[in-house]
Amino acid sequence: MPVSLPIDPSAFDPARIPADLARLNEHLRAEHAKRPDTWSMPIDVVRKARLEGKGIFPFRDPDPDAETIAIEGGDGRRIELRVLRPRTREARGTFLHIHGGGWVFGNAAENDQRLRRLAEATGLVTVSVEYRLAPEHPFPAAGDDCFEAALFVSAGKVDGAPTRMLAIGGESAGAHLASLTLLRLRDETGRQPFAAALLVAGCYDLSMTPSVANFGEERLVLNTRDVKTFASLAIPDESRIADPVNSPLNADLAGLPPAYFSCGTKDLLLDDTLFMAMRWAAAGNPCELVLTNGGCHVFEVFGTASGEASLARAEAFLNQEIARIP
Repeated sequence: MPVSLPIDPSAFDPARIPADLARLNEHLRAEHAKRPDTWSMPIDVVRKARLEGKGIFPFRDPDPDAETIAIEGGDGRRIELRVLRPRTREARGTFLHIHGGGWVFGNAAENDQRLRRLAEATGLVTVSVEYRLAPEHPFPAAGDDCFEAALFVSAGKVDGAPTRMLAIGGESAGAHLASLTLLRLRDETGRQPFAAALLVAGCYDLSMTPSVANFGEERLVLNTRDVKTFASLAIPDESRIADPVNSPLNADLAGLPPAYFSCGTKDLLLDDTLFMAMRWAAAGNPCELVLTNGGCHVFEVFGTASGEASLARAEAFLNQEIARIP
C-alpha cells in the first residue's frame, strides 16, 4: 500500500458541505442547546443515560448473535471481549476494535451495528474490548486491557477468529488506544501481528492540538472543554499528558502497519488526524488519509448517506489489505 495523503482544498469549502451533513450539524447544535451540560451531572448518570439510548448518539439494538467472552489479564483481572462473527460468508481474519467515549464513557455493545456491517463487508470477525474506564481506572488501565486483548487475539485464542489477517482500529479514544497498542506490541514483544490499522477521528495528542484548543464552546458532539476534561480524568498527572506513552503523536512511529486515517473537517480532532497521518508516513509506514467536508466528530454513527459512504471507504481499505495477504 503506497502513501496517499492528498488534501483537496474543496474539503474545507463551506459551500460544498453535503446537505446531509449540514442538516446533521444543525440538528446537533439544536440538541446540545436543549440538553444539560455533560459535566453538570455525575459520570455514572451520564453512562446510564447513554446505555439507555438517551445520549447524543443514536440508540442501536444489540446484535442478537454477539458473544461475550472473558479473558484473564496479566494480574488476574477480568477483561470482556464482544465477538461478532460473519453470518453471510466465511471468516477470513479478525478485526480488534476499541470503542470511543473519551476514555470515560462508551462500551463495546454500542458499536454492534457498524461492526456487524464491517464483518459482513470484509469477512473479518470483530472483537471489541470492554476496557476499564477513567476516572475510576486512569491510564494506563485502558491501554493495559487493550494490549492484553491484542495478545489474546493475535495468539489465536478466540474461537473461530482466524489470525491469517489481523487488523486493529477504533474511533476517537479508540483510535488513540489502538495506536498505543500497536506501539506496545512493537516495543514489548518485538513483533507486529497486525497488518492494518483503521483509525477514525482519533485523539493522538492529549495536550491538545490547535484545532482542539481553538474549537471553543460549540459542541458538535465534542468541544474544547470536553477533550480537556476527558484527558484530565484519564491522566490526572498533567505533567504526563504529552508523554509518548499517553500521546502517540509524540512517539517514534517506525515499524507500524498500513493505516487508514479518516476525519470530518468539522471535527475538532482534525489536526490530530492530519498530524498523525503525516508522522505515520514520515516514519516510513504506508497510509491513506480521507477527509470529509463538513463531517462532525464520528459523523459515521448518525446514519447519513455521507456517513455510509465513509464506512464503505474504510471497509474497502480493509478488503484491500486482506487481498495483500499471501
